[in-house]
Amino acid sequence: MPDRIALFGGSFNPPGLHHRHLAAALTQHFDTVLIVPCGPRGDKAATNLLPPIFRATLADMAFAGLAKVEVDLFDLEQDQFTRSHELEKRYALKGDIWHVVGVDLIQGGAQGQSQIQLTWEKGTHLWQHSRFLVLHRHGYVFDHADLPPNSQVLEVDVPGASSDIRDRLARGKDVSDLLAPRAHAYIQRYGLYRAPIPGTWARGTLKDSPYRVELDHRNPKASGWEDMFHEAPDHAQFITVVGGDGAMLRCIRENWRARLPFFGVNAGHLGFLMNPARNVFSAEFPPHDVIFRQLPMLYLEIEGEDGHVTTTYGFNDAWVERSTSQSAWLQVHVNGVPRLEKLVSDGALVATAAGSTAYARSMGASPLLADTPAWLLVGSNVMEPIDWKSALLSTDSQIEIRSLDPEKRPIRAYVDGTDQGIVRALRARISRAAAAELVFNANHDMAEKIAAIQFRGTGLTQED
Repeated sequence: MPDRIALFGGSFNPPGLHHRHLAAALTQHFDTVLIVPCGPRGDKAATNLLPPIFRATLADMAFAGLAKVEVDLFDLEQDQFTRSHELEKRYALKGDIWHVVGVDLIQGGAQGQSQIQLTWEKGTHLWQHSRFLVLHRHGYVFDHADLPPNSQVLEVDVPGASSDIRDRLARGKDVSDLLAPRAHAYIQRYGLYRAPIPGTWARGTLKDSPYRVELDHRNPKASGWEDMFHEAPDHAQFITVVGGDGAMLRCIRENWRARLPFFGVNAGHLGFLMNPARNVFSAEFPPHDVIFRQLPMLYLEIEGEDGHVTTTYGFNDAWVERSTSQSAWLQVHVNGVPRLEKLVSDGALVATAAGSTAYARSMGASPLLADTPAWLLVGSNVMEPIDWKSALLSTDSQIEIRSLDPEKRPIRAYVDGTDQGIVRALRARISRAAAAELVFNANHDMAEKIAAIQFRGTGLTQED
């Protein structure tokens, strides 16, 4: 018997406790509940109130921990609005798709005048052939004759509306009773729905917050510190990463969808993404005075030797490099325009501001401040064009690095140091849905580390 899949779409702007309660109610009747926050819609101006990265983060937070509930960030990542018939087609192989709608959308259905029939793309076809789960709130009167042919009604008593939450936030009113605790804290931290341009960093505290530990057991120093921490993983409000920058990158790659802040303790070398161990162990832990930084990730499309394209995310950087003794011949497009018709080099790299202090810096690029609205494209041992080394890119830029001679001069791709194999092309942009929150002691934030690199000359030591 096919699985029953509930397709629960909406703006979720923001997702409130009423959305979470509805999703939980749906799990009692379906094998999977798919939450689909929509992309920008011309008929719903509120979907453009926030950059999609904040809506994506709030959606993951609001529905976290609910069994059988999955959040699909496709629309937010691709900056598009997927119609209901397209969503049904996308998930058809998973099982029997049921569209979750309110009774307001089916009123007038008996006369062919419902919103579904009149305003949905291919609405008439969906009405006749698709399955609908109609949510009926107590006290809301409707005519059963208006129901679609293939439908079920679920009685719910879950009041709430995102517009009410936005209104209260705009007026500075308390909304803690309307939001999941983590979502509420996140909205407060970055001033969402209050300022036209939300912040990307905030001062706060981790004092008395439960946490879980991700420890690099391959690092002897990190393993020796295991007893220094007292984790409460079932109630964690942040993740403590013990190791070096490599351990942090692995942890971000594996856990960013948890939407928990990452606090690093340096047991490695440079430790740019980490906090100095001496600061951690010489004071109360978790620390009281910290800075939260929401840092963007890279959205990457990797075209393999056979032309098949896979997608992944990176935090620091992604690059291609020659895989033989011969130099790579590359063509670089920016927003579809060929900017480097023939780049002869050992390779090329793209890096976020956070990643600009790593390989990008070793290739000669200047590090960027963490909140710089830009990212980098850098060449490695460039032979042609003779005078080109790097470029500063706006955050809405899209890059394609393609091999001009994949047979004779093959290239390999890497994402945060992880080998992706032989490729024909790498496409990259700043993600609209993926980000990681890093936390630093207030007296040793990323800004101080970048200052150390630029003014001290020798860069950072392990103790920094």
